[in-house]
Amino acid sequence: MSSPATTEAAPRTDHFWAVVPAGGAGTRLWPLSRASSPKFLRDLTGTGRSLLQSTWDRLTPLTGPRVLVVTGVAHRAAVADQLPDLPADQLLAEPAPRDSMAAIGWAAAVLEARDPSAVLGSFAADHVIGDEDAFRACVAEAVAAAELGYVVTIGIEPTHPATGFGYIELGDALGSGSAHAVTQFVEKPDRARAEEYLATGRFRWNAGMFVVKATVLLDLLAQWHPELATGLRALAADPSRLADVWPGLEKIAIDHAVAEPAAAEGRVAVVPGGFGWDDVGDFSSLGALLPDADGMPGVRVLGDASAVRVVDASGVVVPGGDRVVAVVGLDDVVVVDTPDALLVMSRDRAQDVKAVVDALRAEGRTDLL
Repeated sequence: MSSPATTEAAPRTDHFWAVVPAGGAGTRLWPLSRASSPKFLRDLTGTGRSLLQSTWDRLTPLTGPRVLVVTGVAHRAAVADQLPDLPADQLLAEPAPRDSMAAIGWAAAVLEARDPSAVLGSFAADHVIGDEDAFRACVAEAVAAAELGYVVTIGIEPTHPATGFGYIELGDALGSGSAHAVTQFVEKPDRARAEEYLATGRFRWNAGMFVVKATVLLDLLAQWHPELATGLRALAADPSRLADVWPGLEKIAIDHAVAEPAAAEGRVAVVPGGFGWDDVGDFSSLGALLPDADGMPGVRVLGDASAVRVVDASGVVVPGGDRVVAVVGLDDVVVVDTPDALLVMSRDRAQDVKAVVDALRAEGRTDLL
């Protein structure tokens, strides 16, 4: 396979397809997000649209109807209900989770079979984007680089030394646009290392957004994981084999399967993205997306604010039903009320909700998960 050229081509989107992996239970948003009602199906920003629907709204100005969603069988009906304009043959349902490479690779194989010139952009169903015009301009530039044979990732401008994200190091510029070669992908660092990364100005957050020709992705996958590539192409050729083929597919993330080894061969580019981005990973980040409730400075409410009362308190409150939620004398607190579970914690411990979920799972309380 020849090396990609420099990125001088004009952006083209006529063969561009959006691939939306819609999976994960969002365990750090428990008890609001559950396995049966994961965060991508919920309105977490108060707009009246779920995160999945907002993702659709953001992408279709670029793609039109060329959107392919990959979700689990348990959520197929809910996804179809929320996206009534999505054709049935553009909704793929995984029998079981096999990590991001299988999901995105399956979509790539389907697109390759339909359109050998297809370029796909993979964008998670549960992210929040600030400046959507800037996002779409960034994607169009990524498509131009992908047309030249690169695996392109969009690197988010860091706003603080986050330890919950992986990082991408920018190398030399590719052509006259903003695309750069990727020097390396780095796993989630500790705070000291993250501060070092920010000080260099060369690192961007890895938001898991990839833009690549479908055939290029599968050919690269075939270099390092040939059985997985063969299995995915076999599914595209004969969908009736799904139940037999899927359980045997290797479980691996796209970063490890393709992005990291391809970067070592000079096959990966990054387009820096200056738009606001959040993966809504926990209640602390959720609170940052919400405005102060009317008459309650420092209090962010998701849901019916008339059901909330505060006295000398601040934080994030999610009322869950007919009863009033009152918070008195607590700063930076998170209170999430649901019919069968109540969460109360300090906002700076937002990441630790996962420990509660792990404990409930160990106890066999799947009814609460």
